[in-house]
Amino acid sequence: MKKKFITLISIVVAVFIIVYIGVSLTTNMGKTEKEVTIDEANKSLEKMIKNISVTNAAPIKGQVDLDPVSLIDTLPDIEKFSISVEPSTSTFVEIFSSTEKSGTGVDGWLNEVAEEFNKSGIEVNGKQVSVKIRNIASGTATDYIRSGKYVPDAFTPSNELWGEMVKASGVKTTLVNDRLVGNVTGVVTTKTKHDELVEKYGDINVKTITDAIADNVLSMGYTDPFASSTGLNFLVTALQNFDSSDMLSSAAVSGFERFQANVPFIASTTLQMREAAKTGMLDAFVLEYQTFVNATDFKAGYEFTPFGVRHDSPLYALGDLSREKLDIIEAFGDFVVQDKYQEAASKKGFNGLNDYQAELGTVDGAVLTSAQRLWKEKKNANKPVAAVFVADVSGSMDGEPLHRLKESLLSGQKYLGRDNSIGLVSYSSNVEINLPLAAYDTNQQSMFVGAVESLQAGGGTATFDGIAVAIKMLQDEMALDANVKPLIFVLSDGETNEGHSLKEIKRLVEAYKIPIYTIGYNANIDALHEISSINEAASINADTDDVVYKISNLLNVQM
Repeated sequence: MKKKFITLISIVVAVFIIVYIGVSLTTNMGKTEKEVTIDEANKSLEKMIKNISVTNAAPIKGQVDLDPVSLIDTLPDIEKFSISVEPSTSTFVEIFSSTEKSGTGVDGWLNEVAEEFNKSGIEVNGKQVSVKIRNIASGTATDYIRSGKYVPDAFTPSNELWGEMVKASGVKTTLVNDRLVGNVTGVVTTKTKHDELVEKYGDINVKTITDAIADNVLSMGYTDPFASSTGLNFLVTALQNFDSSDMLSSAAVSGFERFQANVPFIASTTLQMREAAKTGMLDAFVLEYQTFVNATDFKAGYEFTPFGVRHDSPLYALGDLSREKLDIIEAFGDFVVQDKYQEAASKKGFNGLNDYQAELGTVDGAVLTSAQRLWKEKKNANKPVAAVFVADVSGSMDGEPLHRLKESLLSGQKYLGRDNSIGLVSYSSNVEINLPLAAYDTNQQSMFVGAVESLQAGGGTATFDGIAVAIKMLQDEMALDANVKPLIFVLSDGETNEGHSLKEIKRLVEAYKIPIYTIGYNANIDALHEISSINEAASINADTDDVVYKISNLLNVQM
């Protein structure tokens, strides 16, 4: 009897094992590798959420500010942008210069020339004169000038488009030199894809590139046209390609929408674009030629195709300047174009492709501003965005950091389109859903404002628990509408010291492909940067002086 019982038990166990193995082997039968990965991620996420203490905050309505964003209020003090060359005399002019020529190393050409100018003893009205160079990106410089928050004596952006925008804003703009140094911008394409496009379309130019993107045979990214000279140039060149007589016509808009629907990636900065390109996710991306020839990682296996207006660093005098200041600016413009300084520029990658002729004529500044607005409206190709903001309210955020976090969200929320869905999560030792995801109508906007204003700091830092809850909210939203584009924005000032680990959350981020944009407050948070880099999102380190401006720019691009 005992022997029979043992035999029966053995049979039952054997049958159970066979059934278990059979179920395990057939569970994923017929599924793609992606579907299997998502199933595994869903199980991991559900398990993770069960281990997180999550509460739901009582809804609070706040007072909605209907006034448009005040650029003057969001811009940090101009001293945030370094002086790359100090004046050597009491009589001088200040010049805003784009970063590719007033930085360091191969990007420091104009600084070197300016130092020579200041040593040269050049006189105006019997007085020795000099220049002061401030290193500042062209788009940011244009924001300062157009807003009136800070207007230098002169401005040398990467290209003429910014000068036209400054002129259209009402600031007196006098072109002193149409070219300080030669440069162009272009589309960088992998050699393999370049050859494929030539075979399919017969040639490579903006038209064939935009056609290839619209036909979904080219994966290309470009940069923010509100901040990047190359991004703005590409935008207006593409629009002009769709309708050469009117880049804002219905035909141009329709063409742009078809093209934009297949653009996988818009970078906030050139650096972010380059990092994405290194992952191999892009067949092509935009870049200035001077950067391209100095980038050792792109020299082999890539082709450069110029487009749009030239990036010849024009020099403008701004405002009602005295004759003396105008003379200094003109003297500097003459000094810079001397042969020996142009030869020095060539050694740093400038003055290449001098035979390239601009594809665009002069574009009115008002048209450029309208093109930026069009891009803002159409960049998501009518695909709704669902975004969850994840705010660190741990003890270390108490005081000024939390005040600035609230200020930046309250300012940034004005960029959140009505077609989007928005939610808010905060975390310390535990996680709180302050605002469930919902369409960003006036009621949701009021609830978002109220939720942000009610945030209080205290406790530990369970960053990855907060991210896990945000992912769950977005997965639930996407189950209702598969067309939704999910985004997460994490705002934090410190390393995680509680809850789940980076390793645990990283697998989920990789599986779900949700871009996670991170903003570090007065911190260099390697873990957050690693999370952002998984899906080519931006990681911003901002201090309390410039975080409002940086977040506003980020939301303007991504939302």
